[in-house]
Amino acid sequence: LEPEHQQFKENQLCVSQDEEQLVQKQDTDSPLVENRDQEEIDSENQGKTRDDQKQHEICQTTKQQKGTLPGHSLYSCEVCDKIFSGQKGFTIHMRNHMREKTHGCTTCGKRYYSRSGLNLHMRAHTGEKPFTCATCGKSYGSRCLTRHTRIHTGEKPFTYISCGKSFTQKRHLATHMRIHTGEKPFTCISCGKSFTQKTHLATHMRIHTGEKPFTCISCGKSFTRKRYLATHMRIHKGEKPFTCISCGKSFTENSYLATRMMIHTGEKPFLCMTCGEGFTKRQILTSHMRIHTGVKPFTCISCGKSFTKKCSLDIHMRIHTGEKPFTCISCGKNFTKKCSLTIHTRTHTGEKPFTCISCGKSFSIKILVFAPWFAISRSFPPQHNSLRFF
Repeated sequence: LEPEHQQFKENQLCVSQDEEQLVQKQDTDSPLVENRDQEEIDSENQGKTRDDQKQHEICQTTKQQKGTLPGHSLYSCEVCDKIFSGQKGFTIHMRNHMREKTHGCTTCGKRYYSRSGLNLHMRAHTGEKPFTCATCGKSYGSRCLTRHTRIHTGEKPFTYISCGKSFTQKRHLATHMRIHTGEKPFTCISCGKSFTQKTHLATHMRIHTGEKPFTCISCGKSFTRKRYLATHMRIHKGEKPFTCISCGKSFTENSYLATRMMIHTGEKPFLCMTCGEGFTKRQILTSHMRIHTGVKPFTCISCGKSFTKKCSLDIHMRIHTGEKPFTCISCGKNFTKKCSLTIHTRTHTGEKPFTCISCGKSFSIKILVFAPWFAISRSFPPQHNSLRFF
């Protein structure tokens, strides 16, 4: 760090009297360290005002502590036990603990501990990117190039000893450790929910604020996350990169494919603790549980009717708006529900996919008949009462 300290000479501040309590002076001081610091102070005092000279006199009286190196007096930080051989490095370090940010950006007002931090920040305003990757040519405004090169080399120097997982950055390791410790330091002030990462909290806050910063340029629909927008764009592009190996059906999302595979395997990992019914998705189980609890969290603002599912509310709202987004390509008739359109198209195709297991009669609609009057009104024979169709 010594080269960085030298380039910020004019901006160095001495340890204040309040900071003197953080170090202790021993009887024996190192002449080597004293001489070096004295030469630096004498050099800086040239051309300075009397006020500056008084401030540097305070520096000369800074208490020192006998270090572990023979013949050397070291500056020891009692906050974090870090040791410095020079007063300048110690002064800058103590400023971090005192949270003194003396270097301010004239453009946005953000402040930094050192001029080097300010200079790196200024590149965000100027667009300067002096560090370039020799492999891919990507440039950076700060010293992130070292971390970037690990993408090409595959180096992951930060390893968690408990699970053996490695990371390219130290902060990624720190975030991963919270999975093992259960620590969630970032808490939502609106609902109290906690998160392991600050970015996750920022994304969560959009639920409360209603902010949706990522907008589709094709249809104008907005999303809270960038990845949601990327997934949505596949609808417009017609991309379905996830294909089922059993039936060949393709999907826009990997989660849809995983759910599809459960149909083939018969797996239903999400079980209702009340009735034992299984489901392929957790959100379907959540909706199902509302049948037992009676909770209907989705309410129509027009008529006050409530629903257990948001999709049910969306369909209901079309009654008030008159929207019928599903159109028959054969006759042009419009419908509020996709399932209504599917049933309608069978009148054109003549398809009758549901067959009575008792008499073999086929129907275009899958229905359970429970009452004689219903059977008569629908021209169903009485023996079809309470029968299941397949």
